[in-house]
Amino acid sequence: MKLTIHGAAQTVTGSKYLIEINGKRLLLECGLFQGKRKKTYEYNLNFDFEPASIDAVILSHAHIDHSGNLPNLVKNGFSGPIYATSATRDLADIMLKDSGHIHEYDVKYLNRKRKKKGLPPVEPLYTIQDAAQTIPHFREVAYEKAFHPVEGVTARFIEAGHILGSAAVLLDLEEKGKKTRLWFSGDIGRPDKPLLRDPVLPSGYDVDTLMMECTYGDRPHDNINLAFDEFREVVARTIQRGGKVIIPAFSVGRTQTLVYCLNDSMSNGKLPKVPVFVDSPLAVAASNIYRRHPECFDQETWDFISEHRHPALEFDQLTYTQSVDESKALNHRNEPMVIISASGMVEAGRILHHVKNNIHDERNTILIVSWQAPHTLGRRLADREREIRIFGESYYRRAQIETINGLSAHAGQGLLVDYARSVAGHAKQIILIHGEEKAASKLQEKLQRYNDIPPIHFPERLESFEL
Repeated sequence: MKLTIHGAAQTVTGSKYLIEINGKRLLLECGLFQGKRKKTYEYNLNFDFEPASIDAVILSHAHIDHSGNLPNLVKNGFSGPIYATSATRDLADIMLKDSGHIHEYDVKYLNRKRKKKGLPPVEPLYTIQDAAQTIPHFREVAYEKAFHPVEGVTARFIEAGHILGSAAVLLDLEEKGKKTRLWFSGDIGRPDKPLLRDPVLPSGYDVDTLMMECTYGDRPHDNINLAFDEFREVVARTIQRGGKVIIPAFSVGRTQTLVYCLNDSMSNGKLPKVPVFVDSPLAVAASNIYRRHPECFDQETWDFISEHRHPALEFDQLTYTQSVDESKALNHRNEPMVIISASGMVEAGRILHHVKNNIHDERNTILIVSWQAPHTLGRRLADREREIRIFGESYYRRAQIETINGLSAHAGQGLLVDYARSVAGHAKQIILIHGEEKAASKLQEKLQRYNDIPPIHFPERLESFEL
């Protein structure tokens, strides 16, 4: 039995892990690597294994850094099943097609530039049609239900609390009489996060090998309720001065969390009732999927629904905009409102128009609620630059900028320590993946204070382990 790390090794993107057992090949995740354009394209285009040789895939959740290269895998010969929870399958359907659209759009732009230089055109990594042909491979499995992806493997999905449908994967492996148990964390969520159930830790499962993410291994998170208090204060101040709150937010997870918080706050009188708009086609589609899967909601959400007698992601003040005309009309309205739109780093989509049309008014607030990558428009806004370029034109910023850093859907250092310690005394090894070197080293420092922690590895890409 061999485990090879093919992605998210000493980085936080491109998750991909291969288990070889009984002559079969089982792939955990098939995510897109995201980085500099040329490196990204070449890395994602070419697999370190033959796609047709993979017998089955298990997918922990639908985020693109975990699922986004599945269409390319299918396109290059994979013909087996992809196991996922029902909600993950539904989210992957819209997210992979959206990703295919982005690849097609980016290649059209790139080929125009290549043509001017006399260079041959390139093909998109995959298309919307390739993504559509991937979805029939999905096999839906309920949480906690045992399934058998390949010979000698019994698997179960365990609640991860990260996004809708997200799961850790518990794998019982047997080959030539040898048995071992592997726990793959996927992305670990946060306790007390709105809408979703808390993540389940691997304590009591007699895990032999723990493979776990360490994205925020170097930093603790504040209590998430403090972040929501700060969010409400920013919204209240902006409304009081007659302004709009413009929020760039990722379409899956962050948008739904903010909608629930606004619903709860307006229903309980913590915020005045003003119009709220979700203005992103992908976010609208994702929110519809959230509403179709109430089985993933936590008890707090069910209590809220029961008390207020309306759904968690629908309320009188909320509008999900569909058309471009509806989106444009928001810029002609002057009353206080909240607009949540994608992309989360303000690099594309309708959010660019909302920022452009509202950046001049000091009554307005542009509210940054997630980490912004260097060189993105979102980072320049978060850095409070005064002159901002959008669509090639310069705009002088008068709108207020506020940042809230406590809304991450990933576990912080404290929970990661608890997660790893929960297997102490039984596990033979811990493998840290999906994290940068600084995060992993800080987490290891914390864990090595405990005498019962097993050996900890932080593998490079293509490093293998005997299980």
